[in-house]
Amino acid sequence: MSEEQNPLPDESMDEAGTTPLEQFIYHQRRGLEEFGKAMESLLPPGFREHTQAAGNEFATGFRVLIDAAIDEIKKASEMEDPAARSAAEHERQAHANLTADEDVEGATGGTSRKIRVELDD
Repeated sequence: MSEEQNPLPDESMDEAGTTPLEQFIYHQRRGLEEFGKAMESLLPPGFREHTQAAGNEFATGFRVLIDAAIDEIKKASEMEDPAARSAAEHERQAHANLTADEDVEGATGGTSRKIRVELDD
């Protein structure tokens, strides 16, 4: 018995790979893309808009949680390691310098000036 493969359509020859696995993956990806477009067309625009906003809020919440965890880990490591404590103090001083460099609006509201604060070690 001889095994023969069906030839690919001409349009997919350029984008599909040459091995059967690459061809399979290409067609599966295309099928998923089309299925996604079909599902998207069934949903109203407001649903998509609110779903995207909900996803963004979800991600922002996790960022806040992770940042807080990182801060707590840094504090704990500072308490254990004196070298880390001095590095953290230096980092805080550098952050204070950056914050002081921000533009400050004057009392008259028309001029802006920079205030630079340098801290000695």
